[in-house]
Amino acid sequence: MNDAATVRRGAQPLVIAIDGPAGAGKSTVARALARRLEIEYLDTGAMYRAMTYAALQRGVPEGDLAEVAAMAPTVQIDIDDDTVVVDGVDATAAIRGREVTEAVSQIAANPDVRAVLVQRQREWVAARGGAVVEGRDIGSVVFPNAPLKLFVTASARVRAERRVGEIGGSVDEVEAAIIARDRKDSTRVHSPLTETDDAVVVDTTGMSIDDVVEHILGLLPDQAL
Repeated sequence: MNDAATVRRGAQPLVIAIDGPAGAGKSTVARALARRLEIEYLDTGAMYRAMTYAALQRGVPEGDLAEVAAMAPTVQIDIDDDTVVVDGVDATAAIRGREVTEAVSQIAANPDVRAVLVQRQREWVAARGGAVVEGRDIGSVVFPNAPLKLFVTASARVRAERRVGEIGGSVDEVEAAIIARDRKDSTRVHSPLTETDDAVVVDTTGMSIDDVVEHILGLLPDQAL
């Protein structure tokens, strides 16, 4: 378990690393937590979606590792609040579209893309003096020395029910897709989804977002509140 008493504001930026599988509520929890702490929030997944959008716009095949790698450093990505601008174009809605969603896994698995974006994520947080950062390799790769690491999860069934509530469909089919995504994320060669030894596991099954946030706040010392 992580020693939450090591978290500090001031000399050391307050960085809270949140990892976890798809549909566990990471984004919602991270946003709510950032609001309570009055610090920035970064969805690293949006960066990979932005890079995917750029590849599609430039006509770069997502499966061409070398061409995507060559493109990655040239893509301008600006994330602020809920706005994502890619190469000067507001792509906030487009990065959540079907075309990007279908291609993002391949882009995100490209090690050269990950190297570029990990550095940008660190720079983004450093420029803001700390943040709540969520994704699938935050505590293990992006911020391995983060003073508080959380692994937010929930049962596959609950995650499927939540997703169906948002987008519709069959719970059984969505659950099967979630289980397949979990397997793919946890077994990929580069930066797999993993629960680090020093992460605090937060199972959101049966919990409201307010309950989860209050639980996490209870892990922080008074100096960080």
